[in-house]
Amino acid sequence: MNENSSARLKRRLTGIVYRIGLFLAMLTICLPGLWIVLSSLRPTVEIMAKPPVWIPQEISFDAYVAMFSGIGKGGIPVIEYFRNSLIISVTSTIIAVAIGMAGGYAFARYRFRGKSSVFLGLMLTRTVPGIALSLPLFFLYVRLGIIDTHFGLILAYVALNVPFTIWLIDGFFRQVPKDLAEAAQIDGCTRWQAFWQVEFPLAGPGIASAAIFAFLTCWNEFALASQLTRSVSAKTLPVGLLDYTAEFTIDWRGMCALAVVMIIPALTLTYIVQKHLVGGLTSGAVKG
Repeated sequence: MNENSSARLKRRLTGIVYRIGLFLAMLTICLPGLWIVLSSLRPTVEIMAKPPVWIPQEISFDAYVAMFSGIGKGGIPVIEYFRNSLIISVTSTIIAVAIGMAGGYAFARYRFRGKSSVFLGLMLTRTVPGIALSLPLFFLYVRLGIIDTHFGLILAYVALNVPFTIWLIDGFFRQVPKDLAEAAQIDGCTRWQAFWQVEFPLAGPGIASAAIFAFLTCWNEFALASQLTRSVSAKTLPVGLLDYTAEFTIDWRGMCALAVVMIIPALTLTYIVQKHLVGGLTSGAVKG
């Protein structure tokens, strides 16, 4: 009995320590986002206060009212920035995932000369920071006449995301047994039908994971967007944050309010696809 009691006590203590550690980790992760939300609702005096004021003494939605009431009246063009971000992010994600599916499937299913070298070369492109590409891309885009356009930014984001989507989707297609597609073909399916009806659904969680990561990369990217866009017709939300900066002042409350507007769609999308995302990542971790 004493041994059983001590074992139960040990398990209970381990569970308590685990929960405390998990709570502290989540608090550390969520604290910056919570601080941004609170800063968008508090007076500027409290934002700049030292020591910092953790609990706002006064809650105000003036920053949100000013942001949206100024639409079309010389204020921050939030709707235009949101539309640009949505068009660029969704289009880039669709193209990157489509190319990633084709490339990932090819690397997972076929053998060809130089396969390992090509795959390694694609992965090495991920080591190049986006900011290092901004100046060469700027000069190239000026020559091509696609600077400050949706097309130019979509092209850059597709190139940025394709190596990652190929790598991630390749791992999931490798986990799908070839025998299933071969059995489907024996039953009368074409190669294309076997892919869409058998292999694609099984690799769906991995494709969903690649899509959400590609979308978040495009939605939150700042370095390239700030160099390749100039006008309201092409600027994205992260670049729009700079509209709250002046030569000598920064509207921190307004900037935090726009950051909250930028965070909400990303959180909503993540919540919608969280089952696929968690399922895909855990499947890759266990079976990889």
